[in-house]
Amino acid sequence: MTSKSSHYQEFAPSAWRSQTEGDRRHFLQQCLQSCRRATLGLFEGEDPITFSKQAHEDFSPMGWHLGHIAFTEAYWILQHCAGLPAQFPEYHRLFAADGLPKTERQNLPTFAEICHYLDAVRIQVLHYLETATITQQERLWYWLLQHESQHSETITVVKQLLSLSQTPLLIQNQRCIFGASVASAPRSPAIKVGDTDMIEIPAGCFEMGDETIAAIDNERREHIVELKTYWIDRFPVTCWQYRQFMAAGGYQNSEWWSEAGWSWLQHYPVAKPLYWSDGSEWDDHPVCGVSWYEAEAYANFAGKRLPTESEWEKAAGGQLYLLHRYPYPWGYDLPTSRHCNHDHWVGHTTPVTAYSLNRSPYGCEDMLGNVWEWTTSWFKGYPGFRPYPYSGYSQAYFDQQHRVLRGGSWATRPWALRSSFRNWYHPNVRQIFVGFRCAYS
Repeated sequence: MTSKSSHYQEFAPSAWRSQTEGDRRHFLQQCLQSCRRATLGLFEGEDPITFSKQAHEDFSPMGWHLGHIAFTEAYWILQHCAGLPAQFPEYHRLFAADGLPKTERQNLPTFAEICHYLDAVRIQVLHYLETATITQQERLWYWLLQHESQHSETITVVKQLLSLSQTPLLIQNQRCIFGASVASAPRSPAIKVGDTDMIEIPAGCFEMGDETIAAIDNERREHIVELKTYWIDRFPVTCWQYRQFMAAGGYQNSEWWSEAGWSWLQHYPVAKPLYWSDGSEWDDHPVCGVSWYEAEAYANFAGKRLPTESEWEKAAGGQLYLLHRYPYPWGYDLPTSRHCNHDHWVGHTTPVTAYSLNRSPYGCEDMLGNVWEWTTSWFKGYPGFRPYPYSGYSQAYFDQQHRVLRGGSWATRPWALRSSFRNWYHPNVRQIFVGFRCAYS
């Protein structure tokens, strides 16, 4: 196993600014290999039953995601770019995203067989990379890297759900879920973040979106957005804050719920977040495992609201001047373990103040990593949107049924972590590592 430190030595910030095709090929190769090692590391010690078990109706088994990664890489690089015949055609219906319903994806090849599939595809992919016309294809390669990163996080979610179903109290000691190999969480003095700790974001224009080579289609195009003055929470809502909502009868009082949210709660009568512990040692951690409806209800209870995604991005990017925008709250350096809680460095959430040195220029903290954050925005294309590499990747979800999430989680890989990155889910989903922060006008 490659150590975390060597993994990040390969992922050096200066490599993103390499100019020669040879340097860019070499950097992509290192990223692909680092990402793959991290993906396979998630399966250490897994038994065949959990490998192919469906933990929730909305999520495919862990093993399916592994095979889908190989299928996607073979399709886009070997078939689409290199013009080679289809690889392992016997797997196409099983591992294509539109091949089988999620409930029929449990009859899988063994872990060893899927690893053989991955290796066979990857050997040809790396061989092709040596001569690929990288100038024309670079965006596709970065998309593929992020595609694996996203499925890697979904694998982690499925592992968490399986752990909860086997031992419901396991969440009370989250370190046990992932074993003793995870790093210790950064600690800060115990705090109880107050409801009034908000940052004023002044009115003005800012440039939203991203058009760098790694940007996903739904992050494009960059466009100017004008916002009025608003306030946004300095930190994500903590477990201590959310406990006040629960203690006040938050799950029993329809006053704070929208009609759709209250209807959801009657069909799914929950009384706490999915990833919840009653232990006070988690008080300064962000609440994790809440639906959009729960987040909305808490915001109403607190006399606030959820931020729009443009408000969230402006607060994270720190655009104090129109022509000055950071890709990360702390600046331009790619994320490492000292910047935020991501990439399994810790293996669970951390206190919201653990990375205070990396607040955004406006003063907002913990905006990348730790937990995803719900926004009030529906997922849709920006002005000038063009689908890439196919319309089904983003455009199929511009249906006014998916809310935007921002910020990434403790399980998000560094290649899919930046202030402009957009995630999207139905508002009833609470299985992912998601929390929220509030805003106020």
